[in-house]
Amino acid sequence: MSVLHLLYLLHQVEAVSQFSSSGSLPMDLFSLQSILLLFLASLYFYFFFFFFSSSGKKLAGADGRGGGIKNYPILGSLPEFFMNRSRFLDWTTGVLASSPNNTLLFVRPGGSNGIITANPVNVEHILKTRFDNYPKGETFIAILDDFLGKGIFNSDGELWRIQRKTASYEFNSRSLRNFIMENVTVELRSRLVPILEAAAGSCRTLNLQDIFERFAFDNVCKLAFNFDPGCLAGDGTGRNEFMLAFEEAAKLSYDRFMYLFPSMQKIKKLLNVGSERRLRNAIATVHRFAEDIIRSRIENRRMRMEEKASGRQEEADLLSRFFDIENISAEFLRDIVISFILAGRDTTSSALTWFFWLLSRSPAVEERILEELGAVRARNGKLAGDNLYSFEELREMQYLQAAILEAMRLHPPVPVDTKDCLMDDVLPDGHVIKRGWFITYNTYAMGRMESIWGKDFGEFKPERWLDSDRGGGRTAMVCRQESPFKYPVFHAGPRICLGKDMAYIQIKSIVAAVLTRFRVDVLNRNSRPEEVLSLTLRMKGGLPVRVKPRSAAGDERD
Repeated sequence: MSVLHLLYLLHQVEAVSQFSSSGSLPMDLFSLQSILLLFLASLYFYFFFFFFSSSGKKLAGADGRGGGIKNYPILGSLPEFFMNRSRFLDWTTGVLASSPNNTLLFVRPGGSNGIITANPVNVEHILKTRFDNYPKGETFIAILDDFLGKGIFNSDGELWRIQRKTASYEFNSRSLRNFIMENVTVELRSRLVPILEAAAGSCRTLNLQDIFERFAFDNVCKLAFNFDPGCLAGDGTGRNEFMLAFEEAAKLSYDRFMYLFPSMQKIKKLLNVGSERRLRNAIATVHRFAEDIIRSRIENRRMRMEEKASGRQEEADLLSRFFDIENISAEFLRDIVISFILAGRDTTSSALTWFFWLLSRSPAVEERILEELGAVRARNGKLAGDNLYSFEELREMQYLQAAILEAMRLHPPVPVDTKDCLMDDVLPDGHVIKRGWFITYNTYAMGRMESIWGKDFGEFKPERWLDSDRGGGRTAMVCRQESPFKYPVFHAGPRICLGKDMAYIQIKSIVAAVLTRFRVDVLNRNSRPEEVLSLTLRMKGGLPVRVKPRSAAGDERD
């Protein structure tokens, strides 16, 4: 590992040298920063060679028992983190499972430590009971400020409350129904289904993750500011600059959390080299597109107000609701738009991608979903494949709802979230947390804890979510809702996701439309895809599939 560390640091020095020689950076600044970079590299290797080989000790839990992460002299938990950061989710899941109360202490040089937990009582404490003591915090906000600015997912206090209250009006039941009927249904009928039909006819391989990301991007843009980027238009393979830049900015922004020494990221940003240069370019593209849309909307606002005065109804979308906030700036509107695109695009597409991979490995689950789809149509006097499903029909699909919940238990779109601690506190499980520490709740690990889900926690088993209901003269299966603190896939407490119900309906409408028409054959379904940690959980390389018409697919799998 030491050779890899050396190559990485040498690469950073080489990048600085090349950047300086281009004449784009004054030599005095280059000399100062290169000396600082070399000093940090030397300091790192001093610690690495003299202390890394020493026997680290496990960090004990609050009750004094073993478990946890090895703590090395001077460097604390950083060596363990660095060695496992490429498999961060699996590593932390394993460590948390063996730690007392599924909670552990993370030691950082300088005394600013943190807590990582997969314990529901701790999650409820930080997200609800002591909500005001655990904000996003300055560190988290600073890391994402370039990309998300002061948007709802990167703000605290009154700034957050204003955005949440304003946005909540768009997520009432009538808006939800209109969104499904007007936007998702149109996108399914005119874009997604025709693309899958064309692929089925030509036996072409599709990247289903890419298809779902385009679908979700188009829909959230329509919802957020009534703009159709057309990412899934035509054959669904066009390269939209806005979408590509958005994806790049999200991935590189998350990578800032993974630096062994945060100072390295700040130096790279100052010098505008490597990943920080790519991030700056991606964010500039995202901002340009968002600002152009907002500028156009502001210019058209007077016209819309005149139409409203003459009796015509003003078009309502998420962005239009924020125009009424007094003294709101175009920059703030831009931050709002970007935050909601992030939520609507990445969470839905991530959930759908992992769902179809899990379904490809579970033919019995797929068969039960198909039976439910047919039964729903039969109760409404329609054929199973007749047109698209209505809002009421989607709400009847209890087994499909359970399967979606189960897929997100194993592969949550947002696998981890972090808060800052404002004042000293004691968590319900006895762990002490100090002012200035961070606390991370690991949703991915929580979905894989035997202490929460039982011995079959590793199985894709929708039945765990179903209860029998004998009302109305017949026995039916009803999907049970678990505590959001046990299942914080859509967050919990005052910051619970506003679009949770909208996401479920959108996912169900897509799954139902696809499965009634096509059999989806996932290539290499027996190999676990590599997880890519961005701000959401994605598959490395996407999800390659071939689709066949359901009527001609038969029962055998390739």
